[in-house]
Amino acid sequence: MISSGDILTDNPSFEIVIPNWNGAKMLGDCLNSLSRQSYQNFMITVVDNGSTDDSLAMLARDYPSVRVLSYPENRGFSAAVNAGIRKARAPWILLLNNDMEVEKNCLLKLLNGMVDFPDADFFALKMYNFHERELLDGAGDAMLRGGVGYRLGVMEHDGERYRFDRLCFGACAGAALYSRRLFERVGYFDEDFFAYVEDVDLNLRAARAGACCVFLCEAKIYHIGSATSGSKFNELTIRLSTRNNINLMVKNYPGLLFLRFLPAIIIYQCMWLLFCIKKGVFVPWFRGVCEALSPRSLRLFYSKHNEQLAHVSREELRLLGNRIVASEREAIASIMARRNENGRSNRLLRFYLKLFC
Repeated sequence: MISSGDILTDNPSFEIVIPNWNGAKMLGDCLNSLSRQSYQNFMITVVDNGSTDDSLAMLARDYPSVRVLSYPENRGFSAAVNAGIRKARAPWILLLNNDMEVEKNCLLKLLNGMVDFPDADFFALKMYNFHERELLDGAGDAMLRGGVGYRLGVMEHDGERYRFDRLCFGACAGAALYSRRLFERVGYFDEDFFAYVEDVDLNLRAARAGACCVFLCEAKIYHIGSATSGSKFNELTIRLSTRNNINLMVKNYPGLLFLRFLPAIIIYQCMWLLFCIKKGVFVPWFRGVCEALSPRSLRLFYSKHNEQLAHVSREELRLLGNRIVASEREAIASIMARRNENGRSNRLLRFYLKLFC
């Protein structure tokens, strides 16, 4: 790994870590939005994952004050952000995807949030759709019992329910502020996920440890979405999402919790399979399942399972299960609100809530 660049300030409030892979134009727009921030006591680290475009040349030419960590190959999201987090000196680390435009008062609002919620361990930002700015792209993360996360408010119009700060299950790592003490407490992002679901894994570990996440409604960013991978439903995204969904449950669900959630897990997995068939991506779905259920993968993630759950009591797992169920209710309420906006029926979701929640 090659390191270059200078530090913006000797005592920054934030370290901003941005992973990048062949995203020169988007990255430039993101950095420009940071240069316009009303609060400027921060430093920026870009972690480049073996880009073959002119990302590194652009950074050296146009952004000499940005620190650059450069890998010769794509090591994945988790490895990239972990490198930036470990290099950071500030007590708070803001993770941003490279396809973000940061509203000019965002960092100031984050600073205010740290003061208003001194017990918070991490914060979720308010994400808007970059192209349709009246639509949300996320307002804190929830978790489904099927082993995946859900960005609350996604594809909904911004409304009253998202105009106040509130506790939430977790944060989307594409735009989240983490305290250093959280990583010291629960560990870093799991690099064996490579990309996708790694933030759900971190949210789950944080919840099990009793960490506190707060959604800050005034900390706003605009997100292009899937700009690096190309689209939301490409083969890589489907394969990795499917694989890591199973890996997450093997790693984090003990037997009792798995049995408690089994009906919801079966329903989610069937719906995901039908969705992939409908979108014409059955083959990458199948490859993801095969990779997750390979002996090597099962051994790897079950060893992590044993390591992290060895001293967790049944009562702690019961409370965690209750928290996941409550989070799923919140996610379903958000899905139903979006479907209502689009004039679609929620009959099946109401039946699911009545039967399983």
